[in-house]
Amino acid sequence: MSLSGLLDAARTDPALSTVAQRAAGDAAGELDLTAPESLRPFVVATLAAARAAAGRRAPVLAVTATGREADDLVAALTCLLPPDRVAAYPAWETLPHEKLSPRADTIGRRLAVLRRLAHPSTDDPTTGPLDVVVAPVRSVLQPQLAGLGELEPVGLQAGDTAPLEDVVERLVGIAYARVDLVEKRGEFAVRGGILDVFPPTEEHPVRVEFWGDEVEEVRYFAVADQRSLEIAGHGLWAPPCRELLLTPEVRERASQLAKDHPALAEMLDKVADGIPVEGMESLTPALLEGSGQLQLLVEALPADTHVLLCDPERIRARARDLVATSAEFLAASWAAAAGGGEAPIDLGAAAFRSLAEVRSTATGRGLPWWTVAPFGTAGASPTSSDADFADDATDVHIPTVDDPGTVREIDHGADPTV
Repeated sequence: MSLSGLLDAARTDPALSTVAQRAAGDAAGELDLTAPESLRPFVVATLAAARAAAGRRAPVLAVTATGREADDLVAALTCLLPPDRVAAYPAWETLPHEKLSPRADTIGRRLAVLRRLAHPSTDDPTTGPLDVVVAPVRSVLQPQLAGLGELEPVGLQAGDTAPLEDVVERLVGIAYARVDLVEKRGEFAVRGGILDVFPPTEEHPVRVEFWGDEVEEVRYFAVADQRSLEIAGHGLWAPPCRELLLTPEVRERASQLAKDHPALAEMLDKVADGIPVEGMESLTPALLEGSGQLQLLVEALPADTHVLLCDPERIRARARDLVATSAEFLAASWAAAAGGGEAPIDLGAAAFRSLAEVRSTATGRGLPWWTVAPFGTAGASPTSSDADFADDATDVHIPTVDDPGTVREIDHGADPTV
């Protein structure tokens, strides 16, 4: 249901009008907003609409404390803004160093967002530019591989010409598993001139029918009985199913590590042979040597992205818990793999960063860093080294929709970690 008219009416409120003016102008720096939780979607939508009206192409990154809050915020924003311009950036279900791989649909959704940010489509709104990206703090704290937005999805539409063998090779290269019958996301099957693919971003798998090298038809089909359904209007758009791809460089590095660390040979030998193995992502820092291989989400976003923390107190608490849990498991899990003692490979580069580090990285890039908190919590005194607010700030009072609120301007000369 579209409630865009409600957003237009709400933006006449003096508080949201002030937010829109600041967002459309020079929004660089840090700002605290105080508003009730129910107003949060309107604040985010106002920021996005004002920036779009001012010609700013970078999105708003709305950060929430949990994945459920992120999904709820996306649902609300799709009623206020064009649904195709809003996307969630989910976090892995696993810790960075766990010997478990994140689900294919999670990876596909993440890579689809990064691809849209790096190379938005001009003719398909479902893969076009984004105005808002909503991310739980877990995905903001976790370092990820650099350049993920450059990974090309496999795209086919009716009338395209592409040798089926080449398409199969590309699907294998971006971590799709070849099976006899497609049942799960991240799988594909070939029968004669028919290619079945289940992209991780789709509700139903896609059937591509070839006539020679020409794509004749692209339809969805049902997993239960494998019968074709309606035409896939946007064709096939299949992003990779893993963030760590088994390139020749990765396989060579795995082969060398297997010799140096026999305790990890069972996993590394398979990676060296080009076989995706459960939990191989946990070895990412070792498989990709060199500086600049890992980066935070705020480093992967376009310049001028506007960061907005929704309920900063809960985000800070959640971030502290995640960092502590990650450190505990990192110290224990891989030590067990070596039969006790220290972990055989240093995997600390993939551990969660503190929120203070994320904030410092974002502001170092010149990204606006705003917060919107419930009444009575904005400007609260920080209680840990991960606090995001300086102590010396200027309070500017403006009215909110329901009650008096606060816009708190941060002194840029203050130490952000104090």
